[in-house]
Amino acid sequence: MQRQPNGSIRLLQTLIFLGLSLGLLTLALAGEDDAGLSPVEGTPEAPAFELQGPDGVVYRLADWQGQPLIVNFWATWCPPCRAEMPAMQRAWEAIQSEGIGLIAINVGEDPAAITAFVEQVPVSFPLPMDADSSVTQSWPLKGLPTTFVVGPDGRLIYQAAGEREWDDPALLDRVRALKR
Repeated sequence: MQRQPNGSIRLLQTLIFLGLSLGLLTLALAGEDDAGLSPVEGTPEAPAFELQGPDGVVYRLADWQGQPLIVNFWATWCPPCRAEMPAMQRAWEAIQSEGIGLIAINVGEDPAAITAFVEQVPVSFPLPMDADSSVTQSWPLKGLPTTFVVGPDGRLIYQAAGEREWDDPALLDRVRALKR
């Protein structure tokens, strides 16, 4: 018969687990500002793209020259991607009249998958498709979702790996500040 740890040992195990978890979380968030955005080192030029949406409209990075642009990379099979889309829609509703762009580049899927997703989670911002992932491979992302904020000069200013509340006023204010 195995002995169960007593209360003191169990408490110690819990505290060690919590300490390790907090340490890992701190490492994961290192470099992020209070809005959950990390500066992109060296602010390189954003890789150009020309992609078609499921509606047949072609989107180019150059279409947003001179204004800030939020560029999200996502897929319908990615739970955090799906989870952040309603907040992205609310952000779009808040910024679209301010001269700030927002697009979500779908990685590796076809128009039918995106159309089915939009029927479940209605969004009105552009959803260009990178069916062969060639554009995605030219951007410095490590997983999905990853989002970049491109400055009016076409340079990568911020990045966010993982799900965010894109309608957070602090986050949107960081993007708005790029207009000045």
